[in-house]
Amino acid sequence: MFHFLHTFEPNAILWQWGPMTIYWYGLTMALAMLAGIGVAIWIVRWYKLSIELILDMAFWLIIWGMIGARVYYVLLEWPYYQNNLWDILKVWQGGLAIHGGIIAGWLALSSFAKRRETDFWLLTSIIVPAVALGQAIGRWGNYFNQELFGLPTTLSWGIPITAINRPAGYLEQQFFHPTFLYESIGTLLLFGFFCLAHYLTIKEPTERVINHKAIVLSYLIFYSVLRFVMEAFRIDEVPTFGVWRWPQIISLAMAVLALAGLLYVGYRKKHPRIIGQN
Repeated sequence: MFHFLHTFEPNAILWQWGPMTIYWYGLTMALAMLAGIGVAIWIVRWYKLSIELILDMAFWLIIWGMIGARVYYVLLEWPYYQNNLWDILKVWQGGLAIHGGIIAGWLALSSFAKRRETDFWLLTSIIVPAVALGQAIGRWGNYFNQELFGLPTTLSWGIPITAINRPAGYLEQQFFHPTFLYESIGTLLLFGFFCLAHYLTIKEPTERVINHKAIVLSYLIFYSVLRFVMEAFRIDEVPTFGVWRWPQIISLAMAVLALAGLLYVGYRKKHPRIIGQN
């Protein structure tokens, strides 16, 4: 596969007939959503919950997650979009930022759980493996768009980037780190890890409340660390503060808050009476 990536130059367009165009990015997003819904249904059956509940939740989560991801991306790329306002609507051409999706999805899930009188942490923990698998699949859309790649490299798995897609200052280089692939592999590992976490949780019913919180917070920590590292490789233009890119700052803040929450959950488990008296 690595040799193939090193020699193959992808095209963003999958199929075109007259005015009708299907993009690889759109296809990978659709596959990511369908795979995520399938995984969520699979895990829901372990807990003997209603599949209709998950389908209803997925509908709203996808809508608000995509809105949040798009708004966040547009804000990061505002110097371009302020002069190309109609392009804001062209989601099928790429431009979804996972941090915006996570924030909007969190708010949407909180509202949904409250309206349906369902445990927020349970629903969110079920979504975690689905999101991780969706990320693993969706990142391939960036590959076909030739975007969000990393620094130049001479490694045998470096991917060729056409000159028109190379940032200024990198026009002489041809091969770049496939950061999409690194993140895809990383999130695929997270998918397997959190599926296993759910399986073990089912076997320990007395620990479910704690484990559901731990799954959600652990995902935020692990993915934030993964994204922080990946941002160190990427060369696309985003706002920076000193030596740090904006997505690194958001990832770091998310990881710190999630780690604090995880430590609190662990402390509460060991000292339930003390916490209960406060």
